[in-house]
Amino acid sequence: MANVGIMGAGSWGTALALLLHKNNHQVTVWSISEDEVRMLSEKREHTSKLPGVKLPEDMEFTSDMEAAIQGKDFIVLAVPSPYTRSTARNMKPYVADGQIIVDVAKGIEEDTLMTLSQQIKEEIPHADVAVLSGPSHAEEVGRGLPTTVCIGATTEKTAKYLQEMFMNEVFRVYISPDMLGMELGGSLKNVIALAAGIADGMGYGDNTKAALITRGIAEIARLGVKMGGAIETFSGLTGIGDLIVTCASVHSRNRKAGYLMGQGKSMQEAMDEVQMVVEGVYSAKAAAKLGKKYGVAMPIIDKVNEILFEGKDPKEAVNELMLRDSKAEHTALPWKE
Repeated sequence: MANVGIMGAGSWGTALALLLHKNNHQVTVWSISEDEVRMLSEKREHTSKLPGVKLPEDMEFTSDMEAAIQGKDFIVLAVPSPYTRSTARNMKPYVADGQIIVDVAKGIEEDTLMTLSQQIKEEIPHADVAVLSGPSHAEEVGRGLPTTVCIGATTEKTAKYLQEMFMNEVFRVYISPDMLGMELGGSLKNVIALAAGIADGMGYGDNTKAALITRGIAEIARLGVKMGGAIETFSGLTGIGDLIVTCASVHSRNRKAGYLMGQGKSMQEAMDEVQMVVEGVYSAKAAAKLGKKYGVAMPIIDKVNEILFEGKDPKEAVNELMLRDSKAEHTALPWKE
């Protein structure tokens, strides 16, 4: 049995806390909000984020960061990506040398273009930082539906340890040394999911969504490989797997926000209606900047940025994508003649 601290009591942090508790670990969940801690402690349910999912009486909730970190075998960092760096900075005084921190959010910092694990490592250099990613909506993990994810770590020892901690009969865990590829796939797919949602909101069909998914993973993989990620990662759970579920699921906040924009709402109106952090909006500018930095063409991501931040009409953006210069699907494949 491990003693685990969960930093962040949103839907994903709460679902993973329940999963780890069912694996017979002792779990303490931290929230910055006293009201949220009180609600979880009294109602034993996250009434707004995971309604209907009951939490056990021996699961602890606290707003005391030190109590949630010190003495824990590992920490799960589950705050939304815009708050990863600031939370890590506040955690630093309480993190022991070599203590494992598993980041489970997805995003890229716009100013520095750093992944979340890179931000955590910069703020807490003495921590052993790992990531958990894959097609895994909190609403389904909280209900115990079969799910498969991947854990990335610097060492195989840490990866295998965490694999053992998280894995059970409904939560299958693979491991990978390619943390960079995993994080790029998990972050950039949120931007493509916005595009898929916009297409749905405009009334386009399955053909359009399939095109966005397949050409979207092509963009992600081109950039990821150029940055040092492994091509195998982008054809796996944290690449195409995560992209499919985020573009198609009713649980996806990114798809929902895109859907609302496709129906004519502004970015801010869509985010207000979703009432959760739409991480694709925060990653979109960073994704476009990475494309320019590494000289990688990312037409879908560029159009999403134009819709989000430049007032581009979605229908016009789709037309421009469809009318791009004709080309081969895979330029590396040779013709016989």
